[in-house]
Amino acid sequence: MKKHNLVSRLELTNITKQYPGCLANDNICMTLMPGEIHALLGENGAGKSTLVKTIYGVVAPDKGDIIWDGKEVSITSPSIARDLGIGMVFQHFSLFETLTVSQNIELCLSKAQLDKIGDLAKRITHLSNEYGLNVNPTRYVHSLSIGERQRVEIMRCLVQSVKLLILDEPTSVLTPQEVAGLFGVLRTLSKEGCSILFISHKLHEVTEICHKATILRGGKVVDTCIPNSETPASIAKMMVGDLAEQDAGYIKREGSKQIFHVKNLSLPAKQPFGTTLQNINLELKAGEILGIAGVAGNGQDELMAIISGEDDRNVKKSLSLDNLDIGHLHAGERRKLGMAYVPEERLGRGAVPEMSLMENTLLTHSNGFVKNGLVEWKNIKEYTSALIAKYKVKCHGEFSEAKSLSGGNLQKFIMGREIGQNPKVLICAHPTWGVDVGAALAIHQALLALRDQGAAILLISEDIDELFLLADRMAAVCDGHLSPLVKTETTNIDQIGQWMAGTFINKLSNHPQEAKA
Repeated sequence: MKKHNLVSRLELTNITKQYPGCLANDNICMTLMPGEIHALLGENGAGKSTLVKTIYGVVAPDKGDIIWDGKEVSITSPSIARDLGIGMVFQHFSLFETLTVSQNIELCLSKAQLDKIGDLAKRITHLSNEYGLNVNPTRYVHSLSIGERQRVEIMRCLVQSVKLLILDEPTSVLTPQEVAGLFGVLRTLSKEGCSILFISHKLHEVTEICHKATILRGGKVVDTCIPNSETPASIAKMMVGDLAEQDAGYIKREGSKQIFHVKNLSLPAKQPFGTTLQNINLELKAGEILGIAGVAGNGQDELMAIISGEDDRNVKKSLSLDNLDIGHLHAGERRKLGMAYVPEERLGRGAVPEMSLMENTLLTHSNGFVKNGLVEWKNIKEYTSALIAKYKVKCHGEFSEAKSLSGGNLQKFIMGREIGQNPKVLICAHPTWGVDVGAALAIHQALLALRDQGAAILLISEDIDELFLLADRMAAVCDGHLSPLVKTETTNIDQIGQWMAGTFINKLSNHPQEAKA
């Protein structure tokens, strides 16, 4: 890292923020120099979000000082932060769904910035092509997937002349090749003097690109390190303390009998900016995890929706479970036959935000806790309490509203709720997106335990490392096409990355029989 001058870009001194029943930040001190790529690490609930929101002017600290370019400042709003040259990509996005991508980006720019940029849509298209982000300035946000929305947030910062760029899990929607491209951009920004605060649970990325790291636990700074002098395992230990075990290589399994089949599934997009599914063929076997890789917006959402029954169009003879045609059945009927589903959106689809954990458990367990039209609340309370304990969900109990949980803890609850049904088939989307290393470990082990009990698991993730860790077989989806299915140990990240970019499509067109599982 080049030292541009001796004056820090950002210095935090004794930043403290107290919420009812929670000391989110406890006298945090941290310094970022110009051009420094600095990792901010910690479990969910460690205080990272509160701290970066303080820097960005969303949260007012109870005490402490912020020094910016050698001068004490008061950052009371995001607009003030942006005027100083601070840009931020939130993990939970701040976009208006009824506006276009270009309109959303325009909202965060001052008149002077807009005058300097000129044609904003043209600028977005240029940056999109340069960085491989695939952001269309004319699309409406409501039509975008979660991954696509994150790319819009990244773009919103790129169009500004930022001095400090705060990135929260920026690589979760990119192919390996695109991650390399993004890291090239970050290194260029660093050389130009832009400081970068990098939040990621992918610790191998931290060791690859970050110059320094600050580790939070329980709202306090517990350690700092030079990442390239550490290993992901040693950093994880700083974050969560001694772990009984770490994610390592898991034994790959070969499934037994075919339990679920998708045959010649072609389906037009349901909404204008969706992706048409084109001749999808795959089979799931009992006792295996089939991983599907892909960049967001290439048909994953449509595939999950039609398999789970969220998309209620009749696709008779295209889907079968235990040799029974289910393509005409609604989602509830598919659940009764042994299908469970973990969607990518935790709040709103995985759980109802204002409902308690008990009520959210009832939503997908009604068969077991409703008799003669009456809910057995005592039994469901006991079951939910056991679920919370088994998966170490940090909350105030079974009456806690879903929206009160951190992302990682809500994900553990949803995973536990679905696994608890002992499904024959589990469709699982992005199981550890944005969760910390401890929660990810618990989720991984739960998935593997379910597999070893004989369930068939369809795992859709944009985290290619996670897929190689867990999947027994793999494929990739691009533009509504599914690549060949291969055993994980017979492929590599480069090949899957190329398939995510669509290199297999022409080959399948010329040899359609190879599209079949």
